[in-house]
Amino acid sequence: MTKPPRTLALFNYDWDRLGFGRWANEFPVVSAGFDLFRFPSNLRLIGFDVQHFVAGLAARAKRNGWQAVTSNHEQFGALAAALLAERLGWPGTPVAAVLACQHKLYARQVLQQVAPEANIPFAPLASRYGEPPPEDIAYPVFVKPVKAAFSVLARTVRDRDELAALIRFGPWERWVIHRLVEPFERIVRARLPEAGSAHRMLLEQPVTALQYNLDGYVFASELRPLGIVESVMYPGTQAFMRFVYPCALPAAGQARALEVAQRFLQAVGFTHGLFNMELFYDAAQDRLTVIEFNPRMAAQFSDLYLRVDGLDLHRVALELAHGRDPALLPRAAPTAGVAASFVYRSFDPAARPPLPTAARQRALAQQFPEAMLFSFPKTPGQIGRDFKWLGSYRYGILHLGGRDALDLRARCEAASRLLGWPPPYARPDPTGAEVGSTLTPAFFLESP
Repeated sequence: MTKPPRTLALFNYDWDRLGFGRWANEFPVVSAGFDLFRFPSNLRLIGFDVQHFVAGLAARAKRNGWQAVTSNHEQFGALAAALLAERLGWPGTPVAAVLACQHKLYARQVLQQVAPEANIPFAPLASRYGEPPPEDIAYPVFVKPVKAAFSVLARTVRDRDELAALIRFGPWERWVIHRLVEPFERIVRARLPEAGSAHRMLLEQPVTALQYNLDGYVFASELRPLGIVESVMYPGTQAFMRFVYPCALPAAGQARALEVAQRFLQAVGFTHGLFNMELFYDAAQDRLTVIEFNPRMAAQFSDLYLRVDGLDLHRVALELAHGRDPALLPRAAPTAGVAASFVYRSFDPAARPPLPTAARQRALAQQFPEAMLFSFPKTPGQIGRDFKWLGSYRYGILHLGGRDALDLRARCEAASRLLGWPPPYARPDPTGAEVGSTLTPAFFLESP
């Protein structure tokens, strides 16, 4: 009997651990990497070098029977997987394409060449971390690192004092930022030197519009869309409240998103792999604005597609890793008409919402057996850093499906009561519309 192929999954945590676990019998997965958010695993960040990491994996691949590699980890995994696939001749996203997507300044420059109508005014911040900002910046302005995951330190600032405070870091913060960026920086210097250093911040013109995510993949250089997820923010903030699939992006917006994605991905040589394009769309002006391209799956959305379309994006990733066409995959019977990833967060640095007890989790599992729950316990110091870097504290995420939007909301509210958490829906106004869900001010805070 032929053994199933063994796949190496890099930085395989949270949604990926569950997603790849759904296919363990057909695609046994071996994990490598470390968890950036859990001690002591994150101690491996000290001295981490992507090239050394990849060389070690390559030396072990044959004797361990690994036949493919995949990763949806933005900080290190997607690049490491591309480097390993290139080194061993496995199917994978080209290294240059991963670098071009993840270097946010270079990606803007490419977009300006191939789809300027979908771009915004942008410029690198001239000053270094901790230095006084230049005097000639027009405010408000959106600021984000040229290279970061989860859009850490990304926000709109209203004046020079806010900008100075944002880029003023203590010794520990500087050490962490350097360790997170330097592994990428070394590869950029060698493989994409025209992009310039990633150790800096990027300034962008703020945008106000509804926010969406185009998910898709490229196989044999052909772009194939999978769907579009809507992002809904907490009222008056840039923090995600929930992600909903499917969504009502107008047909004109969908067509424009596909056209822009095609032009950009072709320009950077993206010939194979999953991608996620984050965008704004203003229906009144028929205006699409690209936020950024992620050269990997938005793993948080995988089971939303599974619930609604019967297609598991983690299975798509496995097929692509082994060089097989995901279009040939059969689809399961849908279990929901709409599904969402609900994000629970606090905007009060002093508040520490209690994590659900074992009894509450059992009650949730009994009443909502299909629910997917993540909780994020953190120390006071970690919470303080979240507020500095993200502007809020995310303490839980819940995935649910429903027949329609009204049923989904009722189920979320019931599940939230069981958890002891406030449901991530804004209050309705007298007209029945939901306050705060219609417009997204500027860019968002965390990448999906």
